[in-house]
Amino acid sequence: MAIAADLEVVAQPGFGSTSWLGAVGKAARKNPAGAVAGVVCFLLVILAIAGPSLSPYSPNRIDFALLHAPTLSHPFGTDNLFRDLLSRIIFGARNSLGIGFAAIAVSIVLGVGLGLTSGYFGGAWDSLVGGFIDIMFAFPALVLVIFFVTVFGREFATISVAIGLILTPYTTRVVRTAVLGVRNLQYIEAATALGSGHLRIMTRHVLPNVAAPIIVVASVNIGLAILIEASVSFLGLGVSSDTNPSWGRMLQETRNVWQQAWWTAIIPGAAISVAVLAFNVFGDALRDALDPRLRGSR
Repeated sequence: MAIAADLEVVAQPGFGSTSWLGAVGKAARKNPAGAVAGVVCFLLVILAIAGPSLSPYSPNRIDFALLHAPTLSHPFGTDNLFRDLLSRIIFGARNSLGIGFAAIAVSIVLGVGLGLTSGYFGGAWDSLVGGFIDIMFAFPALVLVIFFVTVFGREFATISVAIGLILTPYTTRVVRTAVLGVRNLQYIEAATALGSGHLRIMTRHVLPNVAAPIIVVASVNIGLAILIEASVSFLGLGVSSDTNPSWGRMLQETRNVWQQAWWTAIIPGAAISVAVLAFNVFGDALRDALDPRLRGSR
């Protein structure tokens, strides 16, 4: 029993909560851009959750002036359908970020399962998973999402699963590479010698030690998921509607009037750009904080 208890401690080196939080805090001091990006990501999540209570108007209210320039009463102006753009941006955050996080959840579940098992067992299963990854990489992401939406409908769950499948190969490859780096370490051999089963070793010893790259790839892929959702919505295939706005759909609806009302294109485009950039920069900062090979490199 004492040996097993010692093994539990050895099985997770350097991943205690204190050291992890300390590394993140140190990285925030060394990388201010990453810290700012993290704050922006947090604010975007709050905006998506508390959007209805923060919005000054209903996103469907249509009794405002047509294409009114930004003012104090309408900080982002109005669009070509007499609606307040600030309210639609706030409500659109829930749709765009919601699909992004749901897609990441799908990609993490599938990618971790495939990457963990293929890296741990190897052999024929590893070759099969590798072939699946190569096939997925061969398809253009946007085309595959459009195929899923056309076949299964423009529902929130459908688009989330489709984007999640697109991102699964990236997660699988990262997890597999991380597992290959730890599966032959001594604490894995010790757990095997003590009679631990494969499932216990993977979940109790391997998975905690590859959690850092999983967190990083998830934070980076959120930006990609938001961008894919915006592209699908711009093509008119998203879940957005008059009662459920989306940043990509806002660009599509005002594409014919942006020359006479620049804010109708700049503001939704800026919202997409800020969200994608913030999550990408925050993901890079997390990588620097959680990867011991990069600590202190800045």
